[in-house]
Amino acid sequence: MTMLALTLLAPLLAGLVALALRRAPEAIALAGVGLGFLAAMAVLAGAIAGNAVQMVLPGLPQMPLRLVATPLTAIVSAMVATVAAFVVVYAVGYMRSDPERPRFFGILLLFVAAMEALVLAGDWITVLAAWELIGFSSYLLIGFWHGRDGVPSAATRAFLYTRSADLGLYLGIFVLIGWAGTSEISATLAISGTPALVAGLLLLIGAMGKSAQVPLQDWLQRAMAGPTPVSALLHSATLVAAGAILLIRVAPMLPSGALLAVGLVGGITAVVTGLIALAERDLKRLLAASTSSQYGLMLLAIGAGVPAAALLHLIAHAAIKSTLFLGAGVFQHDRDSTDMDAGAGAGRARPLVLAAFGIAALALAGIPPLAGFFSKDAILAAALAAPGVVWLAPLALAGTVLTGAYMARALRVLWQGEAQPVLGKGMGWMGAGMAVLTALAAGLGFAFTPLEHLLEAELPPEGTAMILGLMAALSGLVLGWFIQPARLMGPVLPMAQRGFAVAGGMDGLVLRPSLAFAAACEGFERRLLASQLGLVRILSLGTASSAERSDKRLYAATLQVGRMNLRLGDGAENTDTHGIDGLIFGLVARTIAAGRRLRLLQSGLIHRELALTVMGIAVIAAVLLILPMSS
Repeated sequence: MTMLALTLLAPLLAGLVALALRRAPEAIALAGVGLGFLAAMAVLAGAIAGNAVQMVLPGLPQMPLRLVATPLTAIVSAMVATVAAFVVVYAVGYMRSDPERPRFFGILLLFVAAMEALVLAGDWITVLAAWELIGFSSYLLIGFWHGRDGVPSAATRAFLYTRSADLGLYLGIFVLIGWAGTSEISATLAISGTPALVAGLLLLIGAMGKSAQVPLQDWLQRAMAGPTPVSALLHSATLVAAGAILLIRVAPMLPSGALLAVGLVGGITAVVTGLIALAERDLKRLLAASTSSQYGLMLLAIGAGVPAAALLHLIAHAAIKSTLFLGAGVFQHDRDSTDMDAGAGAGRARPLVLAAFGIAALALAGIPPLAGFFSKDAILAAALAAPGVVWLAPLALAGTVLTGAYMARALRVLWQGEAQPVLGKGMGWMGAGMAVLTALAAGLGFAFTPLEHLLEAELPPEGTAMILGLMAALSGLVLGWFIQPARLMGPVLPMAQRGFAVAGGMDGLVLRPSLAFAAACEGFERRLLASQLGLVRILSLGTASSAERSDKRLYAATLQVGRMNLRLGDGAENTDTHGIDGLIFGLVARTIAAGRRLRLLQSGLIHRELALTVMGIAVIAAVLLILPMSS
């Protein structure tokens, strides 16, 4: 149980310490992810031994918070911890000259802790809390270099797109909790019928936002504004993976209608974003579009009724895509750009980095015996055995061909061109992180059979799928290497370069209307405030005018009293010409002086009135404070 808690507590506490101390952030980060990695491995070892662990914590009334270590959650937790650990190792070298390293490593570790909480969550309340922290952390990381042009916009776009889709997640969870009467995930998976269909479709919307599925894919390419380690972690094992992990966990509950919807969304995304990747002229944006496409294949496998195949590809993709992004980061350091024209020949100056990038690229394409070959075969076998084979199988094959094509194009650009001198600063740490992840990208496939047994999953036979998958992968590689995208895609190229936007895409249909609505609300608020201020001004002027009239009447009354006193004095002069006359005139003089002073106080000017009020309050406060001290 201690190891289960330490899996997420280690990066969480390390992140908070890094943010608080702002000293030695690299050492703190390495210690945090290292301890979390060891704890995750211990939890996985326990799951392999058949020891399912659960931790129950106080939560809402009759809704305790749970962390559970089932074989599924333990495997995914180990994947997150492994990728995070070696991305942080890489980041030590990549961020060595950035003055904001404490902020970077602190937020990155909070990001990892939130993902571990999401993976190990045994109840929907914990899922929502982790989901929110993931979204918040990703916003801060994407916008880390907020002083650069376009970075705040990219972070805001990612936030708006994913938050819009999160509404589906919330509604779906409310349906599940309301119908099952409990927030425990395992209990809600027993729901069937219409509630399961409605909840499944709503959860699909939430997953589409996080996993950048069509039509919510545009934000992911723009999220490349963040540092490369962020991109590597975000695309492989954290933010984008969250949607796929969510659907893998709820797959046993999904009825046939929801499964078909999941499969079609995934298949369409695999093809559409594959074409976008092939048309890209920026290496990191190509990899981002590729991420959407690969998660589309995972959703296709879930829709085919084989979530285990999606899980295998999720694991393989985590190692593969993190390696690709880390390699792209090295080339970006060398050429100070990720533009493919500027990066031509960058691989020649870094043969080892290019080799690692090439291994990962071939693994993603599905070339044996690399990890992607085994996971792609599992997905194709699932598509061929699915009830919707007529839809899912062609989409899976097309996605596989496109994967080979855009990865071959990236390799060709990095290879062809002139090598330029490069600097070696930070390459020790960067190379160490890449080396481990490259080894995983190459050899993880051999661990898939034990994982299948651990999950007690039965995958469809892969005979035909293996042949078709290999043919599709090789065809894509040949097409991408020898044929330019303009010739290969023909009239589709301009549409792919625009992201297949229809009527302005999500910008035109969702983002701009949302921002316009927000601007209208702000304008209304300003007008309302102005009207309120105007009313206050009118009331204040009315009060001042009334005070002035009262002052004039008081003055007139004072003068009248004076005149009456004068008349009384004249009448009494004849009877008392000695002391009384002097007394009366003295009284009149004092009354006139008091009237004049009173007139000064009752000027009708608001600032004088307020000044007098403040002085009076100050005097009273001083007296009240002094009296207890004197006693």
